[in-house]
Amino acid sequence: MVPVSVVVPCFRAAATIGRALQSVARQTVLPSEIIIVDDGSGDDTADRVEQVASGFELPVPLRVLRQRENRGAGEARNAGWNVATTGYVAFLDADDAWHPRKIERQYAFMEAHREIGISGHRHRVVLDAEPAPPARLDTGYQTLVRRDFLVANRFVTPSVMLRSGLFLRFATGKRHMEDHHLWALAACEGVGIAWLDAELCDIFKPAFGHAGLSAQLWRMELGELDSYRRLRSAGHLGAAAWVGLSAWSLAKFARRLAIVAIRRVAR
Repeated sequence: MVPVSVVVPCFRAAATIGRALQSVARQTVLPSEIIIVDDGSGDDTADRVEQVASGFELPVPLRVLRQRENRGAGEARNAGWNVATTGYVAFLDADDAWHPRKIERQYAFMEAHREIGISGHRHRVVLDAEPAPPARLDTGYQTLVRRDFLVANRFVTPSVMLRSGLFLRFATGKRHMEDHHLWALAACEGVGIAWLDAELCDIFKPAFGHAGLSAQLWRMELGELDSYRRLRSAGHLGAAAWVGLSAWSLAKFARRLAIVAIRRVAR
């Protein structure tokens, strides 16, 4: 085992949590602990976690934190992060899965690059109607800077491993684009961030325009605009940059709406 704590926020995820936990159990290098945070599901998610863990004899210690109220994925991740007992935290969403070499590759990278506080990597989008493409396991990487995160979200959260002693956290009360906000804030604060050129996790839904369609897209857009407002309030953006980035965000939103509309017509 290596000193990595896996934090998995769950909200009504009884149907998918087994796949996520199995992907952890199949790691070529195992983490030291798994912390499941049941974010006020109100269903049998927590019971299902325990059933899955006992069913295939999960070879990693597992804890389940139960929150009475649903507070969103960001605060659920914070709850798990705050009780982690190891030097690294890796995030996994309950409806996604990791490549078997995820921890092996990313932990080795973080150990070899002590100047890096956060790392992420490529991911695959795997849809039920399509066969999964072969995973790319390239060994290259690049260092990302403030500008990279101001113009786009460079990581999906299940790709991220960070040092547990990092002084930042996901914003309280923020339910959309909370991950993008944290990576951008970390970059503005001078935290070293790297992107690994390897596909080490699978996402089982399209990037946007899926179940929530336009309404969900709008909530995400408001979340991104809120992130820029928070960065502006914290002194990380000047007035011109804030206006420019907000306009850029709205332009991307309009493009997404157009893509969703075209998909609807094409069905």
